[in-house]
Amino acid sequence: MNTHNRRYALKKIAGSTALFAATNPLITSSNLTLKEPLKLKGNIKHSVCKWCYDKIPLEEFCVAAKQMGLQSVELLGPEEWPVLKKHGLTCALAAYWKNGFGITKCWNRKEHHDQLVALYEESIPLVAKAGLDQIITFSGNREGMDDETGMKNCATGLKRIMSLAEKHKVKVVMELLNSKVNHPDYMCDHTTWGVELCKMIDSENFTLLYDIYHMQIMEGDVIATIREYHPYISHYHTGGVPGRAEIDETQELYYPAIVRAIVDTGFQGFIAQEFVPKSGDPLASLQEGVETCDV
Repeated sequence: MNTHNRRYALKKIAGSTALFAATNPLITSSNLTLKEPLKLKGNIKHSVCKWCYDKIPLEEFCVAAKQMGLQSVELLGPEEWPVLKKHGLTCALAAYWKNGFGITKCWNRKEHHDQLVALYEESIPLVAKAGLDQIITFSGNREGMDDETGMKNCATGLKRIMSLAEKHKVKVVMELLNSKVNHPDYMCDHTTWGVELCKMIDSENFTLLYDIYHMQIMEGDVIATIREYHPYISHYHTGGVPGRAEIDETQELYYPAIVRAIVDTGFQGFIAQEFVPKSGDPLASLQEGVETCDV
């Protein structure tokens, strides 16, 4: 079935299940998207970023994700991990933020280091105790700082938590983001910058999140970059370019080839869907994305 016909069929199913749900409050359209779990090939582990589906309650979303063959719902915090566990899911990439730290304010400024170290000294043991093994981090914005100084500052701060990360077998994963469209002034906006930071820190517990959407915008050459720098990458995110919409025929990337290249590197981690659905049925779009990447 081609993409257009599959989407039409899924929307038709969603419409009929929504009608049924209206007469039965115990059943929702999201947990009736599929009659049986989607059978995947098993060559990769599938995850999804919950923020892209923020209008769907977590419990309902977990049911739908499980039916689609997903193993993880990610970028969630400690209060949400038990819900995932209840549904037989994990959180492939944990998130834990306080005091305004995050994308724009993070490791590239030394004045933040003491608070960030305290934050990760609190969160890394929690991640490990929950049976998880990765937590996200960021560089911070430049705000006039040159990239070399920012890299050195990041390394200085992150080295302070590496022994704890190694002890608990938790990877601290820095995301590569574009500074051209979505995150103006973000420092870790090129793969080579992130790789050099990895070399400077020199720990298997500090790695990169290669966001395919963001790096296509910043540098292109996605498959060649993955092949060259895959030893430094422990996680991947998807997204349609342009617009971060569905990863279908409307955008400029061909995801089956990209995912095959990832699999060919021997990658054993998770690939997470992180596009923002534009269609009327976000769960149908998510299922399409999972099937597209299931090579």
